[in-house]
This record gives sequence, C-alpha cells and structure tokens, in this order.
Amino acid sequence: MFVRALDQTQHLINTTSLDDLAKPTPCPEYDVRTLQAHLLSVIARIDLALTGGDPLSIPMVTDSPDVAAAWKEHRVALDVTLTDDSILGRICKLPFGTMPGAAAIGAYTGELTTHSWDLAKATGRLDQLDDDLANTVLPMLRHNLPAEPRGGAVPFGPVVAVADDASPYDRLAAWQGRQP
Repeated sequence: MFVRALDQTQHLINTTSLDDLAKPTPCPEYDVRTLQAHLLSVIARIDLALTGGDPLSIPMVTDSPDVAAAWKEHRVALDVTLTDDSILGRICKLPFGTMPGAAAIGAYTGELTTHSWDLAKATGRLDQLDDDLANTVLPMLRHNLPAEPRGGAVPFGPVVAVADDASPYDRLAAWQGRQP
C-alpha cells in the first residue's frame, strides 16, 4: 500500500496543471504549489528517516522549479532504500516520535494518502484516487489519531460528521477534520 500511495501521489503531481498551482487546498496553510513543495519534503523525510537520519533536518516545504522532476529523483532514491528489508525493523525518528521502519512506512502511507486527497480535491480529480488506499489507511488513523483531543499539539481539527455510506476518502478526510 505504501508503494501505491507513492504512485498515486506521483501521478497527481505529474498531472497537475500550471493553472492549478494557485488554487487553495483543504490544508488552509497550503495552496497547490505549496502542497506539492511540502510533498517533496515528505518524500525526502521518508527516505532520511528510513536510513537513520533526522527528518526534521528537512524543512516542511522544499521549493523546486520542477516539482515532478524533483519528486522523481527522490522517488528513485527511496525505491533503492526500500530494497533493504532491514529497514522494516530499524528504529526510525519521525517528526512525531520514534518507531520501527514498518510503522513509519504505515504512518507515511497515511500522510501520502491524505495529501493525495488534498491535491485531488483542490484540482478536481477525486476520480483518480485509489479507494483501497483510503480503506486501508482509515482504520490505522482511527487507531493512532483519537477523536479527542484535537487542536494544539494535535494538528487536526475536530472530526467532521459524514454519512455512513460516504466515500472512503470523504470518511478519511472527515476523520482528520477536513471538510470532504
């Protein structure tokens, strides 16, 4: 699922129009351009965390004149890192704690899946999302991100109510305090 989340994010980055860059996203602090720059930081942080580095040494946003090309470079490096099975048990430092590599991969699968929704929502491409990713990530998020408390040190808004038959991504977004 992690690779599928990476692939989904890469596809959305590669197919984002220049006309979309100034559009707002469900993340109030990011427009599409800044969200993509944040995703460059995320992929670099993933690789650094899995190889024993400190992901906080990478800023929250990494500007690039060619986001798609920069993402591809980071992806090539990360794919090499992922060939080492020992990373699954390696203790990794993440911005929100330390955990084995397998758990870090799970956490980053959630972040990538969520930000893919943010990007797709902002650019009108929700039909391009992989529902299996949202269905996989949502139970993990519900387990690791309690409904309360929210705000302050927990950087998520209150859970948004959605219908029981809401789409997988609407339920995922709502759990994280985003308006679907």
